[in-house]
Amino acid sequence: MCEDCGKFLTGRSKLKQHQRIHTGEKPYRCQACGKSFTLRGTLLCHQKTHTKEKRFRCTTCRKDFYFRSTLIKHRRTHNRGTRRPRKCSFKGSYFEDAQEATTQRQSFSRKENYKCEHCGKVLASMRSLTYHHRTHTGEKPYKCWDCGRGFARRQSLQSHQRTHTKEKPYLCTTCGKRFSFSSNLLVHRRIHTGEKPYACTHCGKRFRDGYKLRKHRESIHSEEKYKCEHCGKVLASRHSLTYHQRTHTGEKPYKCWDCGRGFPIRESLLSHQRTHTGEKPFLCTTCGKRFSFRSNLFVHHLIHTGERPYACTHCGRAFRENSMRRHQRNPPGERPHTCPDGGKTCKDFSSLISQRRAQKGERPYKCLECGEKLFLALSHRAQPLNGEEGAWA
Repeated sequence: MCEDCGKFLTGRSKLKQHQRIHTGEKPYRCQACGKSFTLRGTLLCHQKTHTKEKRFRCTTCRKDFYFRSTLIKHRRTHNRGTRRPRKCSFKGSYFEDAQEATTQRQSFSRKENYKCEHCGKVLASMRSLTYHHRTHTGEKPYKCWDCGRGFARRQSLQSHQRTHTKEKPYLCTTCGKRFSFSSNLLVHRRIHTGEKPYACTHCGKRFRDGYKLRKHRESIHSEEKYKCEHCGKVLASRHSLTYHQRTHTGEKPYKCWDCGRGFPIRESLLSHQRTHTGEKPFLCTTCGKRFSFRSNLFVHHLIHTGERPYACTHCGRAFRENSMRRHQRNPPGERPHTCPDGGKTCKDFSSLISQRRAQKGERPYKCLECGEKLFLALSHRAQPLNGEEGAWA
């Protein structure tokens, strides 16, 4: 099955040829004029226009043609008025010759044989009917050997396996970026071309892919609102409601195959998997440092800009996010942590631990340079060794 348009094809070679319609690939080039073609057979037919070879002759008027299909169309001009048009008994259409009518009749006859017994839908082939049946039975005979996930179609399994192999066979010739699926490449190429073929019928706004158009309709134009039966919150789309309800039910259907951790949303699982793969797709353009998560890159950017967007409502001081959290835990003047041994108060828990170690004489840290035992490693690191500035323990 083609992932771009859903069309079913009978073999891998035919699927590969069909996908060139979506990718625009034309690997067969005419050496005479440079024109390129998607199929080798089309190239061979085209090359006859250069060789001037006209192999197909009309027996009525002796006219020659490059292609058999052109000859067949030409012969119909002689048959008009002399042969009675043939009528298809299924559809009622008229045809110039019996062969066309027979072909049409057989196609309709075959389609009647491929009718779903569950819902009555008529399919074009036995293969299509088999795949369709599985939507009713839930049968998924194609299993992934890596994760055990099942699929109804072999092509779906082959596509899924790229998530394990990290294979990216589809190349964008404009920017060099690679993709695992031809459908992703097709959408990506529209970034370069500026094409936005999906238009909203309500406001005219255009989108590069159907998914974004659907989300736009649900969030902006949908008259139907989705209300949570647990808390009464109204969501803009059915997907949003489904995700929201999992906060009440605790359902986490997306499982990590490495550690078993579950997630309510697929995007959260994909982000989590980077902790196992070590992938860091987010690049800081200032210093070149890479990050696994977009949020971490955003916080890192503040180091370069000097921006401190979080202001304390008590004292007015500005902080970065983590510094703000620490500051709010310990407001100025407050010392909420009391030592149970001596009654001394401390502003944070780490200071309390250091205080108790000092009282008990505990020194859990040892300097690798001088061998001195310490109860606080950081304080010793700040002292110069041998009177030489810059030599730290």
